[in-house]
Amino acid sequence: MAYQFINLEIDNRGLASVTLNRADKHNAFNEVVIAEMTHALDEIKANKDVRALILRAEGKSFSAGADLDWMRRMADYDFDQNVDDANGLARMLNTLHTLSIPTIARVQGSAFGGGVGLVACCDIAIAVDGAMFCLSEVKLGLIPATISPYVIAAMGERVCRRLFNSAEKFTAIQACQWGLISSVTTVDQIDAEIEQWLAQLLNNSPAAMAAAKQLVNSVANRPIDQAVIDETSHGIANARTSDQGREGVAAFLDKRKPSWI
Repeated sequence: MAYQFINLEIDNRGLASVTLNRADKHNAFNEVVIAEMTHALDEIKANKDVRALILRAEGKSFSAGADLDWMRRMADYDFDQNVDDANGLARMLNTLHTLSIPTIARVQGSAFGGGVGLVACCDIAIAVDGAMFCLSEVKLGLIPATISPYVIAAMGERVCRRLFNSAEKFTAIQACQWGLISSVTTVDQIDAEIEQWLAQLLNNSPAAMAAAKQLVNSVANRPIDQAVIDETSHGIANARTSDQGREGVAAFLDKRKPSWI
């Protein structure tokens, strides 16, 4: 597929890069961007050689959220049309969130609204120290609805009660303190830091990382009852008896590198 507003690249290490390429509009979403992002993520999901994803953006902003022209069109939609439209964004966010490979957001500039949602959907997020963040929907009489499951999971209910209602801007340091951002660095150092993360990830079993992501999604916010105990016991048994589990333990005991390195 030829993309208009994003770039998709996969290098020889199996690292995929999806780049928002609408810098003149601060990488704001519209229905085309959402469709292209969804298609690119589906391509990555189907490619068994891809081992990690970096989500990037061109220009001075990571993403300004919803595009103004798109918002004007949505204002003329009826309820059912708005539901259909929102489902498109929700599917894109969930596809990013549920990818089995590790995902890193490279936040080189500010992220507002849906841009915060994109960051929250990624496993790791590295931001430059000048980046600003905002969940400003209530200023427009709206709510951060489709992004809310991911933002609340990243930052917690208490912080989100504040940010969803205040619509205040917050810094990269605050975003790191609240769990949205993994670390804060400078413009000159962001790529070097991401390379360090990638080197760490590429040392690990792809199958185990996929299972570990699924483990978090399965166990989070559940009581530690017999069902969770049974599921986690089955989970480690499956990992121990898997091909990569056996290979990883054997490599450790033999003091050699496992086959996936």
